[in-house]
Amino acid sequence: MTENQGGAAPLVPTPPPPKSQRRRRWPWIVALVLLIPSLLITLTAATVWQRYTQAGPLVQARDVVVPRGGIGLASAALLNDGVITEPMLFRLAALLTHKDGELRAGEFTFPAQGSLRDALHVLRTARPVQHRLTIQEGLTAKQILPLLTRPELLVSDDPPVIEEGSLLPQTYAFERGTVPAAIIARAKAAMDKALGEAWAARAPTLPLANAREALILASIVERETGKPEERPRVAAVFLNRLRQGMRLQSDPTVIYAASDGLGVLDHKITRAELERDSPFNTYKIKGLPPAPIAAPGLAAIQAVLHPLATEELYFVADGSGGHVFARTLEEHNRNVARWRALGR
Repeated sequence: MTENQGGAAPLVPTPPPPKSQRRRRWPWIVALVLLIPSLLITLTAATVWQRYTQAGPLVQARDVVVPRGGIGLASAALLNDGVITEPMLFRLAALLTHKDGELRAGEFTFPAQGSLRDALHVLRTARPVQHRLTIQEGLTAKQILPLLTRPELLVSDDPPVIEEGSLLPQTYAFERGTVPAAIIARAKAAMDKALGEAWAARAPTLPLANAREALILASIVERETGKPEERPRVAAVFLNRLRQGMRLQSDPTVIYAASDGLGVLDHKITRAELERDSPFNTYKIKGLPPAPIAAPGLAAIQAVLHPLATEELYFVADGSGGHVFARTLEEHNRNVARWRALGR
């Protein structure tokens, strides 16, 4: 057939480009082949960085306990508490940034919407969560012991032992997992230091042989009055009675003996309890009891070592949380009669 019957152009093959053009294309092809992996790496790195620095899932800050045992356990804990959503990326980032520091175990506060980068920063640099335990003035050893059974503390099989009056009442910060014995040791060291310094600066001519006696009397003063302004006056009364060889006749010492060291009764003191023979019953013994009856605060210690200048020997409750003081027994008896009338 010599003529295209359909009118279409003849199917003539396209001649190949000259060799010079083909040579010019090869560098571009090679460059493209080499560039594609770089572009993919760049895009992947940008995506990973975006996921590494983007806001996390926490709606509000949360305290999380991160266990010992390595990156795997740490990432599992953070995932379980909703701090992160990509544990694999967290572990990879931790390995790649290991030069920034080791990851620590403990209890930490993770910020709201914190990123993976923020989480790693917390584990490397943040201060562990500080819990607080407050020993109030006037608590007995038996009242302090339950404070040391909190879930934040690592309670051992052996119950802690507290010597009565040996701990300084104040607030102590501690990290989760602290053993009670460590807090007891700190509180005892604080008391030893405070008592030693206070005793060294005491007023002259006190009828006390040593700092231990000052501590015992301070514990009685602490339990006698809840009004700070009365402490130096109450202390002065007891010191005056010691000078004259009088019995202290302090109700809190009777309560301590009757309650077997608990320091509280569910009833008023009975005549039998006042007559009970006990080394702590200052209605029966002369001088100070053999040990403190509670943990006195620093203010009570200072009141004993710097008492008010007065010759008063008696005091009785006034019905409003305070006391009425007297120099003579006759005056005191009238105050007692008024107090009993108020009670009726």
